[in-house]
Amino acid sequence: MAKTSTIVGTGSTLATAGVAGTTATSVMGASAAGIMSATAGTTGASIASLAGASGLYGGAATASGMATIGSVVGGGMAAGAIITAAAPVAIAGGILYGVSKWLDW
Repeated sequence: MAKTSTIVGTGSTLATAGVAGTTATSVMGASAAGIMSATAGTTGASIASLAGASGLYGGAATASGMATIGSVVGGGMAAGAIITAAAPVAIAGGILYGVSKWLDW
């Protein structure tokens, strides 16, 4: 029988890939306005606004943050939108995996 941590890790990976894929479908090839519309009100948009350029607020901070985060992987705003959408799921999955790994005997 598979260990609990293996099941949790697999489920977390699939959930993260699912969120990234869904977001990618929504934002790839879209204009900046389309990306902002697709991600409005999401946790990813909140994360992106924290990474936005200093002194910006609202949509400008979110767009700037998505572009900054996307540039880390050689992309732009769309890549940043995908990363920020998947990040909370990946972090939660990593925590659950760690706890389940610690509890596995």
